[in-house]
Amino acid sequence: MSTFPSSTSRSKAPLIIFLLIIIAALCAGAWYFRSRFESEPPQISLTPNVDAVGLAPIELQVTDKGAGLKSLSATLTQGGTVLPLADEQFGQPAAEKKITLSLAKKPGIKEGPAVLRITARDASLSHFFKGNEAVLEKNVAIDITPPTLDLIADDRYVNFGGVGVIVYKPSDDTATSGVKMGDYFFPGFAGQVKDHPDYFLALFAHPYSAPPEARPTLIATDKAGNTREMRIAYELKNVKYKKSTIALSDNFLQNKVVPLIEDVAARQGTPKDQFIAVNKTLRKVNEDKIIEITKQATPQMLWDGAFAQLSNSKVEANFADARTYTYNGEPVDSAYHLGYDLSVTKNYPVEASNAGKVAFTGPLGIYGNAVIIDHGLGLFTLYGHLSAIDAKVGDSVTKRQAIGKTGETGLAAGDHLHFGVYLDGLAVLPVEWWDQKWIDDNITPKLAGRSGQEIAEAQQVKGKGKVKVKTGKGARRRK
Repeated sequence: MSTFPSSTSRSKAPLIIFLLIIIAALCAGAWYFRSRFESEPPQISLTPNVDAVGLAPIELQVTDKGAGLKSLSATLTQGGTVLPLADEQFGQPAAEKKITLSLAKKPGIKEGPAVLRITARDASLSHFFKGNEAVLEKNVAIDITPPTLDLIADDRYVNFGGVGVIVYKPSDDTATSGVKMGDYFFPGFAGQVKDHPDYFLALFAHPYSAPPEARPTLIATDKAGNTREMRIAYELKNVKYKKSTIALSDNFLQNKVVPLIEDVAARQGTPKDQFIAVNKTLRKVNEDKIIEITKQATPQMLWDGAFAQLSNSKVEANFADARTYTYNGEPVDSAYHLGYDLSVTKNYPVEASNAGKVAFTGPLGIYGNAVIIDHGLGLFTLYGHLSAIDAKVGDSVTKRQAIGKTGETGLAAGDHLHFGVYLDGLAVLPVEWWDQKWIDDNITPKLAGRSGQEIAEAQQVKGKGKVKVKTGKGARRRK
């Protein structure tokens, strides 16, 4: 029996190959034309998706996961007049397109009702080669008038790194308001001023890291995105912050720094790499967590009067101390110390500095075991390096209530309490809050509804702005 293929088999082979090619071509064509004839319309979204449109820009985003975008347009119809906002044709289909819509410098705009219409078409061959069309149409109110602001009371003096307090009245159409200082925003809160429910009170800060000449702005924004701004003026009282150099020992690196490193590779690095992994990388993670917690403001004041310094404690390290760390005599890294280090005796009971609600408890990296208390209106206190925690999230605490014990967890070189004060995510000068006179001068009269002129006359201005820095046995003055 022959093992060679028959002549019949050899003659069929080209035909089979040809048929396979035809089938593959038909499949490819079917896949191509199916994708070209896809029936999913584009997706349209607006940011912000508001019912009132003003001078603030609106971002239009259109996406198409199929054939891609071919064209899009946006119009505003008011009183029979059609105003074009955008009209684009795409030579090459686009999967996504973002366009900013703005009424600024558009002639003929009037306040009142209007219809916003957005049309997007893709490059599909469906619908007799016209493509799929998506339409977003919504009734909007045109509002191009910014809200108004009336400043009722402000501060003539603010300490560098410290807090200022203002009272203001925004117009009824205001949606959000507060004080902006660089990248920081400090919201205002209604219902805090006696007999004036329509007044807003805002605590703001001149950050320790901000230029001395910088000044904040009071801002009010309505639902349409229109914004009114008012610059806040005050005399900045200088607070001289320390600069210090700290030498790192091998013992400190091995026993304090290395245990905080979670990345295995970083643990195998040089002493410098190990320290930077904690002092820079982990510190940033911890500060971001603190910012996340201390930006969740309770809209009522929970504290009462001056805050309490830890009983019998002594200030060992100051707020905004600019520290340079060295190893074997060479600079390794730097950081700001964002609080006071308070020392008493080992495992000393830690007290809540004022009434509030516990917002966080647990490990916090370089701060060790920590507790954060929410005092309302964006004000928080942090208690770090604890050896024990005697509070839980959600607990309401009173002034001087025990919440834990001092320790040396985290990056602490010895047993002490790290005490920090935060305002809407920003670390601020703690000592002001220990000073009843500062609170009486800056906060109490404003809560009582007194005007800035009345407050200034009562204080007679002279000498205002001085605050005490308390230690365990005495006090010294800062200006």
